[in-house]
Amino acid sequence: MSIARFSVLGALASASLLYGCTSDGAAPNALQNASVASTTETATVAMPATVDNFMLVDQNMEAHELYRLADAKAVVIITHGNGCPIVRNMGPSLKTLEAAYAGKGVEFLMLNSNLQDSREAVAKEAKEFGVTMPILMDPHQLVGESLGVTRTAEIFVIDPKTWKVAYRGPLDDRLDYGTQKAKATHTWGSDAIEAVLAGRMAMAANRASPGCLVDFPERAKQAMHTKISYAKQVAPILEANCVACHQEGGIGPFAMTNYDMVKGFSPMIREVIRTDRMPPYNADPHTNKFSDNKNLTAAEVKTLVHWIEAGSPRGEGADPLAAKRRVAEEWPLGKPDLILNVPSYTIPASGVVDYQRPHIVNPLTEGKWIRASTVKVSQRQGVHHLLTGYMKDIPKGAANESRWGSSVGGYAVGSESEIAPKNAGTYLPPGGAIGVQAHYTPFGKEATDKSQIALYFHDKKPELVMRNSVIVDNSIVLPPGEARHKEVAYVEFPKDALLYSAFPHAHYRAYSSDLWIQYPDGKKKMLLSLPRYDFNWQRHYTFAEPVKIPAGSKLIAHYVYDNSKRNPANPDPTKQIVWGDQSWEEMLYTAIRFRWTDETSNSQVDYEQALNSGRMMGMLDDNIDNKVQKAELKGQMGDALGKYFTVLDKNNDGGIDKVELAVAQAMMGGGRRRGGDTAQAAPAPAAPAAGKAGGGR
Repeated sequence: MSIARFSVLGALASASLLYGCTSDGAAPNALQNASVASTTETATVAMPATVDNFMLVDQNMEAHELYRLADAKAVVIITHGNGCPIVRNMGPSLKTLEAAYAGKGVEFLMLNSNLQDSREAVAKEAKEFGVTMPILMDPHQLVGESLGVTRTAEIFVIDPKTWKVAYRGPLDDRLDYGTQKAKATHTWGSDAIEAVLAGRMAMAANRASPGCLVDFPERAKQAMHTKISYAKQVAPILEANCVACHQEGGIGPFAMTNYDMVKGFSPMIREVIRTDRMPPYNADPHTNKFSDNKNLTAAEVKTLVHWIEAGSPRGEGADPLAAKRRVAEEWPLGKPDLILNVPSYTIPASGVVDYQRPHIVNPLTEGKWIRASTVKVSQRQGVHHLLTGYMKDIPKGAANESRWGSSVGGYAVGSESEIAPKNAGTYLPPGGAIGVQAHYTPFGKEATDKSQIALYFHDKKPELVMRNSVIVDNSIVLPPGEARHKEVAYVEFPKDALLYSAFPHAHYRAYSSDLWIQYPDGKKKMLLSLPRYDFNWQRHYTFAEPVKIPAGSKLIAHYVYDNSKRNPANPDPTKQIVWGDQSWEEMLYTAIRFRWTDETSNSQVDYEQALNSGRMMGMLDDNIDNKVQKAELKGQMGDALGKYFTVLDKNNDGGIDKVELAVAQAMMGGGRRRGGDTAQAAPAPAAPAAGKAGGGR
């Protein structure tokens, strides 16, 4: 079909809509005219010289970062939209295309920039039409805008060597408005892929894509982006969301002291927003609501990015960032009631440092209820984590975690203060000592860390008791080179509880993490999703409303690990990885903060043994059927149990149930370990030691 004829059809479509976009596949109507406007619009939206990096989450809650595909031979992006018959009809052709290039280094992604399409709706339609490609959700439309997208069913073939678009246009000429061929005459899309693979130029199609128009309301306002006010719009966003870290003495790498500093770093600001590295809050906002949410709103994201893309104009008005000098406070929660000094430790320039277990003598002569704590480390690059626990007696040697009680606070890379809910706290008895588990990592120069723990007490005894526990699995095994290895663990609650927050923790190979609740009737609900886990920013994610956990419910943590060469933080993709203390090993460890609903400070309970009794089952039972099948056994623990599987399976039903597993634990000596933080010589369950007054960490 000629360009002229195609343009005529596009114009006629506004009146007759020969083959329009419908939401249910029914006949189009006159209200849908905008879906097939003149194709000349496609040519008026310019593409960038190169495709900038971005990270988006797909319909299955998996994150995808473009530049992680740098080793691909070609990257193909197909624009998507729910209800578009062109997209629906081309599904089989896309499957054929993807299959043709399987194993040839070609990556296929779909991009949905439709404002009206929710992730749930996209996932539903994808399942209905058998779409298995990742469909990246572009809720702010920034990626679609930068690519120059105008329609669905557009094909972008990208050369990862240069990140330039080698081809943009239709997949082929099989589909048109109101007509379709049995077989395509021109295969522009696959021809373009072949050209990129061969290192030659791709030929342009002689027609535009016949997909449905995508509404980009901000595109019409593009001329207005130069009028975004730095003083009235941009600076207030930065003050509210960024300056707390980006100030003198703050954790941010530069201080946002004035317009010139912001403009100088504006390309970097745009990049970290588009790749969702900043703000450092990785909980997906569509999954749940959080009281400590630090994500930017959609309006804030678009304001900042559009302002930067317009050249970061200064505009009129006084500079709010330059109005006063901002210096990070030593203690963000104010003057502490008590400061505990962690014994200093000199981190060597290189090598491996085993966990250190010093202790701090407790100076309190009377018990106190902790309402908040802040851990301040002096060597951020060298401190992986600090965990604490009250000890009744002052240890003579290492502060072994098996004797720990309630936590007085903790730190992991990027974490912040811990604040208890109103009228709740953790009890710290008088005397004794505070045990510390310290993980230090050399970073190229010798440095002495002098960490401190600030404690804030309630003025009077609170009514409610906060407790801590973990979901942990030290039987994990990551095969070498596997890009999406999945592991799961759970903990079953013996009594009713309220869950306040969750703290996912893993190491360099972790790709994503989530947390679900499975109710006693089998129904499940996702509570937290981190589509992209970031080792550099670990924190408690605090629910806006505490989550009710009925007795018999399971909290289930899923982790996905990237042990492939595409993981830029992977120390060695050729190695099989198991649980281990060091950062180049791995962990599956989700800390949780909760309280028992029938417990008060005046009437404390001890359900720790009941909570911990099912912990080994929660590690091994990957299909969550309350039995351990032989196929589920892995790692050191699995090897030990596997030798005696037939002996332990007393009823010969092919699985080890709770009673049979308890017998196995007794045979192996049981033992209580601190939340799996240390690798175990014997396959005993990892369990946090918990005090009766306030719970363990």
